[in-house]
Amino acid sequence: MRSVFGFLAAAAGVYSILILIRIILSWFRGFVSGKPVDLLYKITDPYLNWWSNNLKLRIGYFDFSVIAAIVFLSLIQYILFVLSISDGMSLGHILSVVLHSIWRIISFIIGFFIVVILLCLIAYLTNRNIYNPFWSAVQSISQPVLYRIKRIVYGNKIGGYLQGIIITLIILAGLMVGGWFLTNYLIGLLLRLPA
Repeated sequence: MRSVFGFLAAAAGVYSILILIRIILSWFRGFVSGKPVDLLYKITDPYLNWWSNNLKLRIGYFDFSVIAAIVFLSLIQYILFVLSISDGMSLGHILSVVLHSIWRIISFIIGFFIVVILLCLIAYLTNRNIYNPFWSAVQSISQPVLYRIKRIVYGNKIGGYLQGIIITLIILAGLMVGGWFLTNYLIGLLLRLPA
């Protein structure tokens, strides 16, 4: 039975990778096409469309239901993985799965903002036209995060835009690394709970 759970966990992992590729390709719709891309869309779109149709998390240009779809698939993959390496799930396993899922959501959001802030840095360094709709969307997403972190770091002082971007990237990267270590430490403690 363990090998079946292991196979299903691996299949869920492969499907997660296909979904991530699908998401990235959706950013370049006019540039990427062909039979492999069509096949990828046929494989992943039913799952993604179900989440999109049922959660209605589209905000502007972005459909955040994809986050829920990926987190759910990650949760299933993790449960299958735990079942493939153990005899069952204890309370510690269940709590570790919940903590792991919460961390996946938080780390995805932090990672998303790291990418957005990196795009702001690229736009700033290359003097991109920030009035282009794409760059305007990037700016509208990044500004609340940049503003809040600059307020925490500088207080009422006014810091430069480039300096704010760099400080924000450092803080978000620190949160990502620190959160990863803390989550893994707590998961290790939870897994040691008696059955």
